[in-house]
Amino acid sequence: MYQLRAVTKQYKRGKQTVHALAGVDLTIEDGGRLVIQGPTGGGKSTLLQMLGGLDRPTSGSVELDGVDLARLSEARLTKVRAENIGFVFQSFNLIPTLTAQENVETALVPLGVKGAERRRRAAEALESVGLGERLTHLPSEMSGGQQQRVAIARALVKQPKVLLADEPTGNLDEGMRDEIMDVLETMWKEHGLTFIMVTHDSAIARKAPRLATISKGTVKITENAV
Repeated sequence: MYQLRAVTKQYKRGKQTVHALAGVDLTIEDGGRLVIQGPTGGGKSTLLQMLGGLDRPTSGSVELDGVDLARLSEARLTKVRAENIGFVFQSFNLIPTLTAQENVETALVPLGVKGAERRRRAAEALESVGLGERLTHLPSEMSGGQQQRVAIARALVKQPKVLLADEPTGNLDEGMRDEIMDVLETMWKEHGLTFIMVTHDSAIARKAPRLATISKGTVKITENAV
């Protein structure tokens, strides 16, 4: 479970102080699904970075299962991310010189998983997202939707408890957007993940059971009937 208490994030932009987060209180239960929406510059990605331990708050606490990520050493925080949190980004972030299987395997290297086991788990993860016959393809040999499926497989191969997605359909057309959302929702249900996603897409936000609307660093929660 996530528990955020009085989380603020400030940074300098020239002579101005930007208040990216302004005292956010938020609870996200294990296995929950939350969509974060709001205007550009409103704090969406900053909030997701806090949840993923990619940035630290100026003040307040960001607890995951009772552990305050803001107070961990860099080494311990890296270990928590590697073991517990999967990330999916808008730009896929695949290594262009590696095959689909090799890209997925990269998530297992920090965990010390040996070669044969890495290959087996990566192949299974790609099979689960419908790419069982694309193991040896490079990113340049795949469509945008297929590349995002590889990125999803990479996020899930380490069997995390949390999946964080930052605009995962932002580079896709409407049809491919729906396919990727189907994959993400299936993975959320099958793996019992805590699934948190940032999006500009109102069609996606309307379908979310729980919506966090963030503007000027403050968060409003809406429970949707879906």
